[in-house]
Amino acid sequence: MPSKSSARLAALTVAAVCSAASAVALTSPAHADSVRIHDIQGSTRISSYAGQKVTDVAGIVTGVRTYGSSRGFWIQDPNPDDNPATSEGIFVFTSSTPKVAVGDSVTVTGTVSEYVPGGASSGNQSVTEITKPTVTTVSTGNAVPAPTVIDAKSVPARYAPAGDTAASGSINGLTLQPSTYALDYYESLEGMNVQVADARVVTATDPYSELWVTVKAHEHRTPSGGTLYGSYDSQNTGRLQIQSLGATADFPKANVGDMLTGTTAGPLDFNQFGGYTLVANQLGTLKSGGLQRETTKKQSRGELAVATYNVENLDPSDKTFDAHAAAIVNNLQSPDIVSLEEIQDNNGATDDGTVAADVTVNKLIDAIVAAGGPKYDWRSINPVNDQDGGEPGGNIRQVFLFNPERVSFVDRAGGDSTTAVGVTKVHGKAQLTASPGRIDPADDAWKSSRKPLAGEFVFRGRTVFVIANHLNSKGGDQGLTAQYQPPVRSSETQRHAQATLVNAFVKSILDVQKNADVIALGDMNDFEFSDTAKILEGHGELWSAIKSLPKSERYTYDYQGNQQVLDQILISPSIRRSCKFEYDSVHVNSEFNDQISDHDPQVLRFRP
Repeated sequence: MPSKSSARLAALTVAAVCSAASAVALTSPAHADSVRIHDIQGSTRISSYAGQKVTDVAGIVTGVRTYGSSRGFWIQDPNPDDNPATSEGIFVFTSSTPKVAVGDSVTVTGTVSEYVPGGASSGNQSVTEITKPTVTTVSTGNAVPAPTVIDAKSVPARYAPAGDTAASGSINGLTLQPSTYALDYYESLEGMNVQVADARVVTATDPYSELWVTVKAHEHRTPSGGTLYGSYDSQNTGRLQIQSLGATADFPKANVGDMLTGTTAGPLDFNQFGGYTLVANQLGTLKSGGLQRETTKKQSRGELAVATYNVENLDPSDKTFDAHAAAIVNNLQSPDIVSLEEIQDNNGATDDGTVAADVTVNKLIDAIVAAGGPKYDWRSINPVNDQDGGEPGGNIRQVFLFNPERVSFVDRAGGDSTTAVGVTKVHGKAQLTASPGRIDPADDAWKSSRKPLAGEFVFRGRTVFVIANHLNSKGGDQGLTAQYQPPVRSSETQRHAQATLVNAFVKSILDVQKNADVIALGDMNDFEFSDTAKILEGHGELWSAIKSLPKSERYTYDYQGNQQVLDQILISPSIRRSCKFEYDSVHVNSEFNDQISDHDPQVLRFRP
């Protein structure tokens, strides 16, 4: 998943803005006389009135958004029809601060529009809106229509219908079946006043004052209180995003497993970053679940501890060095080898040709020493400027930290940013042609992406090959709430090509030395059940060690209410067969509102 940025915050404020670039183009009559909200919403996702002017649409104001560029208000008809597929609520986009208040009875004349948050290329569903409105207040102080209760009983177990093959897999033209599919149920409530009660938090509060809850307490629950995403058919229908129409300073700072007790109520919106969202007029009271950061077991004298940790665009200007150091020393128990992902160059996002990262790495090493940890040594290869993706100018790369008191690095000259590392046979053993070295850096599979870093280590006389990875991100994939079902995962194409090269390199080591200890680890940006993981594993060359954990504990990341695997440590047969390894996903970040990275680190302990 892509790291969050200021662009996301800007986009969040325009989630309901109508623009010609992202509106659904439909041919429809030029004008329609007075209609009801449920007539406009209809029983499909696209209004039959899209593009039309409608007059004197009546409703009670249920919510007002006065901030950002998405200013407007929601109205709801207090006299619903008898069709559960037709919503009784709708958003009125005003662009400027609305001159209405909750409880006003109004009539609205304007143009019906279908706005696609994120633009048509995102594949998102659209939001039915009334734009360019003329608003007449009929009366004030009216009772707001009672919120529809969203709970475990009301949300169907099935997630979404299959898209219409004649419409490129879109569900837009399908008649809603709100008692059968969760996405249809939520769509049937679009714009309406809804509520959840005593809902458990399944994604912690983020910097944009939003969190996720579940209304299904037992749906794929993890030990911490989250919700596991364990397969492509496990979308988890009880998840719902919560934002607030109030001040962001008042938004609760929640961790996974906390509860929003009492009632949380407000209009049901749809936005680019998560889909269906309850925008609350009323927020429940936060009750702590007491979640604590985890600490792994210390490796024994004869065990080698190897870890992977995505430190999220770390550069010298960041204020998280001490916190990262404390996590490595205390929570990870000072592993012997640490593969770091997203180490940026010495001036971070400044795009001036700087590629060296020695200032960044040494600042972290010094912080680790200050935290009571070992004086790590390190190895890496600087990328070619602006060729490895990530934040422009940042030149992210993988870095090996290693404790020279416990493990030694085999330095073998010849590795650089553009030279491919190979494998040779020396005295019957596998050996890298360069250490450190990069795997096939000129291959198109690595275009605008991080190249794997391979290194040769020695622990107690035994050689261990370690490959640090940061595969292509999921940026560009359609979301789970997309109008296309199943969603298209376009990023897989490049990631599969990358996984193929990594597996082939591991195979080249094992072809020379069948019993070689090989570890491929890092931010794989894909699930342990994915085709990416299957390609990495190949025909038994590697095995994802996270699968040694109980299924409910297999996660390293928390995204939109789904706890999932993005980071993995894959091991060769000699390590797996020994039955002397332990794997731990150490949850110190993903479940917490004060996280220092959006990824949890992992540790593998074994006896080479």
